[in-house]
Amino acid sequence: MDSAPQERIGREVRNPRLNPPVTTVDLVYFNCGGGHRAAAHALRASLASRPDPWQVRCIDFVDVLDPLGHFERVAGFAPEDIYNKRLARGWTLGLAQELKMWQGIVRLAHAPIVRRLEAHWRRTRPDIVVSLIPNVNLALQESLNRALPGVPFVTVLTDMADHPPAFWMDAPRGQHIVCGTSRAVEQARGLGHAATHVHATSGMIIHPDFYVPLPFDRAAEFERLGLDPSRPTGAVMFGGQGSMAMAKIARELSDVQLILMCGHHLPLAAKLKAQRSKAPRAVLGFTPEVRRHLQLADLFIGKPGPGSLTEALHLGLPTITTRNAWTMPQERFNAEWVRDNGLGVVIGSVAKIRPAVDEVLGRLDEFRARVGLLDNTAVFEVPTLLARILASRDGRVCETARISPPDARVVTKGLRSRYTV
Repeated sequence: MDSAPQERIGREVRNPRLNPPVTTVDLVYFNCGGGHRAAAHALRASLASRPDPWQVRCIDFVDVLDPLGHFERVAGFAPEDIYNKRLARGWTLGLAQELKMWQGIVRLAHAPIVRRLEAHWRRTRPDIVVSLIPNVNLALQESLNRALPGVPFVTVLTDMADHPPAFWMDAPRGQHIVCGTSRAVEQARGLGHAATHVHATSGMIIHPDFYVPLPFDRAAEFERLGLDPSRPTGAVMFGGQGSMAMAKIARELSDVQLILMCGHHLPLAAKLKAQRSKAPRAVLGFTPEVRRHLQLADLFIGKPGPGSLTEALHLGLPTITTRNAWTMPQERFNAEWVRDNGLGVVIGSVAKIRPAVDEVLGRLDEFRARVGLLDNTAVFEVPTLLARILASRDGRVCETARISPPDARVVTKGLRSRYTV
């Protein structure tokens, strides 16, 4: 978790007479998986690069509800640890039914959650609230409307599509919804949300770092990892928590050169290091250098998480992913999206990973050409959208359409000095 529930990121205002009023933007996330927090940090970095006098705060939803950590002290673990450990072990079968149970619990606790959130908003007084989490948007908007009427509430989907009912789009009609795919736009419109409140971006949010050129010596990087630069290379990653499925993939691909990024899953890393292979491989624990390692690969292998898929595709990597009964319900559409857009191969089980790798490598130029057609600048589009919403508090900012901010290239260029690798 962040070191503090509210992290000040924007510029400090030293003299209010010389500076315009500061706009406070609250980004709400939690640590179930890693995508919600990653999206919050990516959006925070993009907002901080703009000339607007904005103060950006990342708000951990769990910290707001339980600021003193009573749950963790009594239970011995954080609330999100159950979910994260299941991801690491691959215990995802039946999550669709379990999700309904958790949604029922959230509904039963709706009134006290709203009261706690309402007190928080009254005390912190944001100018706009952006949710990057599902399931609790009804409580977030209701509490915000009670505490600070007129303050805009925006939900940015970190999934490629909603998983109805009441997963992402459960707030009243005043909710602004930011969608990274046409499927999500259709879902929002189908639920009755007005076109003025449904906003399409060119893709999913990834960190601005991914848009900054990363110069490095390719041969030296391969040598550092103990790999052969002349061999085709696959990058394998199953999110920040890792997954034991990676051990099965590595075993099936013993003659394929692999970069295996295990995240926080230390037992997995140890198992992979002990596993015999015919081809060189690099086994990594948690690393902030995901982009550096992805750029060494020819293809990406992983679960259909929206963040990792988007990062790999942005770097030009065709993708191999899975869709089966163990795939989390909110990620099943992602695999369909990969398949339908010809961006890679979708398999039903790890047993089919070898022919999938052979297919991608055999049609590598074809897949790369399709991946190269993607043009995702969502992390720069969302701040422009938030500025429009703030400039027009009645919410009538734009019809549903791709947002093409004229300053996206300028912002990207400006990040070169901010993010130096």
